[in-house]
Amino acid sequence: MVTYHDEEWGVPQHDPRMLWEMLMLEGFQAGLSWSTVLAKREAFRKAFANFSPEKVARFTQEDVARLLKDEGIIRARLKIDATINGAKIYCKMKDDGEDFGKFCWSFTDGRVVKGDGKTLPTQTELSMQISKELKKRGFKFVGPTIVYAWMQAVGIVDDHVKSCFKR
Repeated sequence: MVTYHDEEWGVPQHDPRMLWEMLMLEGFQAGLSWSTVLAKREAFRKAFANFSPEKVARFTQEDVARLLKDEGIIRARLKIDATINGAKIYCKMKDDGEDFGKFCWSFTDGRVVKGDGKTLPTQTELSMQISKELKKRGFKFVGPTIVYAWMQAVGIVDDHVKSCFKR
């Protein structure tokens, strides 16, 4: 967790595929700890074709059956289905000329939102707004708390405490 914090958490991420991967992983985290997901991240990448939305969007029921047997990942049918569906939405956005990375950062005009350095909210008005838009597009497991954790992870929000060297 220290390496993840020091090297990845809160670093502004603009790569559309990586933003999508992290959003999908945050969905798998629902009801569990992030450390559980992080420990399984490489297995998730292997199971989900390195989170290539184009490949995941073509997953079949046979792939779902394979994933449900994969002990390296979190085997939750609804979360697996949500990831495949999320890949299809990502691809549709791309086909329609919409960049997922630009979409994600559009809510802050491309700027990092700085937390106060003292509190760590679990959701904000902004995460509620983004959650609403993601749900409108058909994404699942994107409630405002999951979205806020994702925003922190990908650096849309900087919630490092004042004493943290990353702030």
